[in-house]
Amino acid sequence: MKNGWLLAFAMLLISGCATGHDAWVELGGKRYVVEIANTEETRERGLMFREEMAADHGMLFLHDREEPLAYWMKHTKIPLDILYFDTGRKLVSQQRDVPPCTLGDACPPYPSGTPARYVLELNAGQAEQLKLQNGAELKLGPGIPPLK
Repeated sequence: MKNGWLLAFAMLLISGCATGHDAWVELGGKRYVVEIANTEETRERGLMFREEMAADHGMLFLHDREEPLAYWMKHTKIPLDILYFDTGRKLVSQQRDVPPCTLGDACPPYPSGTPARYVLELNAGQAEQLKLQNGAELKLGPGIPPLK
């Protein structure tokens, strides 16, 4: 029964996230394979507890409406760039080189400062490497589910 519970739990985690090479985005001329977080549960879990992420990978968070957002690094073990995009997929805010946090609920928030609808988390340093500036366009691959 224990194995059945683990399989059910793994399926629940996977059901909210698209994985594999069918989900990708392009930003600054570079393509990233992304996991999709489009439910409350997958957005809340994000990249928690991950020890590493491939350089050409990321996580794309899809929100139901455009509004000011804030992300935090609770239980996140890898430094990230947190990139906020509006409904038109234009970069509106960047939080670069955000460090891991082991303070639990005391981890600081990293706000968008302006309304956003998409959030892309990449390994820290990617925004600098791409020389991203606000206004950059996020291109979505065909594996990205449409927003409601």
